[in-house]
Amino acid sequence: MPEPTVVLDKVRRYWEYAGADVDRADELYHDDAVLEFPQSGERFEGVASFTEWRRQYPAEVRYRVRRITAREDLAVVEVSASYNGGPWQYGVQLLEFRDDKVARERIYVTEGWEAPEWRARWRSATPADPPA
Repeated sequence: MPEPTVVLDKVRRYWEYAGADVDRADELYHDDAVLEFPQSGERFEGVASFTEWRRQYPAEVRYRVRRITAREDLAVVEVSASYNGGPWQYGVQLLEFRDDKVARERIYVTEGWEAPEWRARWRSATPADPPA
């Protein structure tokens, strides 16, 4: 199992090129890696299939990495994403490592929302994250 710093370094390097250089996927993924989108029920098996899918992606996607947390076999990447210059959405990428490469990736994307007023008396004045 790799050290958390090795996992963190790999994920940071990946995000330096996210959306710009899909050919670097072999540096991060096992050949038999799986990519899943639970919200849509999609599953892509094999890095070749989702590398080609990403190469053909029809939208311009911009990312802002908000936080990366890494353990020995798991990295959690919190991002904001904008599609074709649209509003920023929140995303979470879960990267499960086998040895020194990703074996499984799960991506969740959602729109932000206004916090309900009824919770105001319990929440901190400090926001969870600065606005994206």
